Amino acid sequence: MINPNKLFQLEGGQQRRKLALCFGALERDILGIAEKGNEYNFSSMTRSDYIKALCRVFLKDPKISEAAAKKISGLLLQEPFDERLACNAARNELLSIIGTFPAEWDLIIAPHPAAAQNGEAAKRDFYPGLEVYAEDIRSPFNLGSIFRTAEGMGAQKLWLSPGCCAPEHPRAVRSAMGCIQTIEWERAPLEALSDSKKIFVLETGGTPIDEFEFPKEGICIIGSEELGASPQALAKANAGRVTIPMKGLKASLNVGVAFGILMQKWTESLRS
Repeated sequence: MINPNKLFQLEGGQQRRKLALCFGALERDILGIAEKGNEYNFSSMTRSDYIKALCRVFLKDPKISEAAAKKISGLLLQEPFDERLACNAARNELLSIIGTFPAEWDLIIAPHPAAAQNGEAAKRDFYPGLEVYAEDIRSPFNLGSIFRTAEGMGAQKLWLSPGCCAPEHPRAVRSAMGCIQTIEWERAPLEALSDSKKIFVLETGGTPIDEFEFPKEGICIIGSEELGASPQALAKANAGRVTIPMKGLKASLNVGVAFGILMQKWTESLRS
């Protein structure tokens, strides 16, 4: 982080880049996830006063939009002062001016630690027997999203085919938001799935999702971004095929979005 007085000495793009970095570091500090050495440490002023000083520097930028200037000025007057909202608004406006837009894995998102009870981490709640098999998911972002949805919606276990990308990939780790560590998962071929379990596949050409009879326990197979479910996966689906009806010229959904819709419908059927 840099002294606000020194920022006034910088101009144009250099000042904007420094400000964006400072606001990002401050957001992480507010959330308690600041990198070692980047914690707020100005003893001459409180963190709130420091953020306000940086915002006032930015408000003098000739390229700031009228809407952004109005929003940030309003935030400076609010009581209590919302440090994180001010940092986030200023940082994103700066990135817009610079022409750099954050990818999902660059977003500064609050961690969600497990609740503690009597000094021990709470046990994860899930629907017993609800499992998912991800077949050949190549995008780390998509795989992380699938982990996050599976964990959040209560799947007991997530299976990964040998063709899936590595969950350890930085982009997968980022989009999974810690869920890779909290949900049970295993890498295995389709043949490892027991035929004694009800297995169905999310794919076009099947029963509309509102009419599909979801099993109380079973495994849902979701196919790759490019090819969908493989012929082997379709043959493995002893409980049928479920389809999300769509309109539009493309009639296509991102695999993570489609999986989220599927999980909502499946868990809704279990609750009812």
